Amino acid sequence: MSRGLPPLNSLVMFEAAARHLSFTRAADELCVTQAAVSHQIKTLEDHLGVALFHRLGRGQGLVLTDAGRSYLPLVSAALDTIRTATKAVIEWRRNRALEIATLDSFGSMWLLPRLGRFLRAHPDVDVRLKSVELEDDPVASGEVDIDIRYGDGRWPDLAVTRLLTESVFPVCSPALLAGAHPLRTPSDLRHHTLLHDVMSTGWAEWLRAADVSDVSAEHGPRLNRSNLVVQAAINGDGVALGRSALVLDALRNGTLVKPFELVLPAVFAYYVVTTRSRAADRTVADFRRWLIDEAAVAQIEVDALVPAPRLDPPVKAVVTQD
Repeated sequence: MSRGLPPLNSLVMFEAAARHLSFTRAADELCVTQAAVSHQIKTLEDHLGVALFHRLGRGQGLVLTDAGRSYLPLVSAALDTIRTATKAVIEWRRNRALEIATLDSFGSMWLLPRLGRFLRAHPDVDVRLKSVELEDDPVASGEVDIDIRYGDGRWPDLAVTRLLTESVFPVCSPALLAGAHPLRTPSDLRHHTLLHDVMSTGWAEWLRAADVSDVSAEHGPRLNRSNLVVQAAINGDGVALGRSALVLDALRNGTLVKPFELVLPAVFAYYVVTTRSRAADRTVADFRRWLIDEAAVAQIEVDALVPAPRLDPPVKAVVTQD
């Protein structure tokens, strides 16, 4: 038996029986049978090697022995300590913050517009959202509970679930569809500024796939945050190669349009990542489940932006086991 401890359930029943000086009233308090209480007390007395109660005649109840009287306050104090510690852990669990990390662009353009639904469903959870760089690993360092990553899914020894695959295609302000040089064919891009996202497939690849040779893929501003690229496109500053997950809401609300059918599949995808131990935490599990459900809805909308059949090569995304 672990470190000389008696059966803990027998201690609970001893403490109740000693307070009431009755197996029957102890059984009522603990919602068990009188026989169960009697059996646990016998087990405890056998373990200790001493009697804890004098059993009086029928209807006369119990009296604590000298050993029982000395044992009771110590057991009561120990059980009170366990109750206090348990309550503190439950309160900590109820009130603790959920730490989440993600890339700045995904956090601002996909997660935040949806996060309110989780907060309304879980008003007792305080969410703390942290922006990280692509190469950071805040899960391994213990800084966060969950990391929403962009990559190939190969993170060993972690619980990894794929959220969203992506496609890449030109997007622009609706204003660019009209004017002196309306966008009707990919060759019309020669009259417009190309916005470059250093995180994404480049314009050279898209123009080559579109069989366009009279548009320079080198000119135009380069921005190191996808949300900045998308905002510049919304402002009408040029045409961007939009990443489907990040431009989905802007396409839906009409601040961006997709002028051409051609799309290229992205090499990477989005994943929700946590440690295996934290995956068992109820708050973490609730958020992961919500996130996966939201991503499933978004994936249907993202896939609707892609004409069939998709272009080769397919999205290279690997899902490790949870």
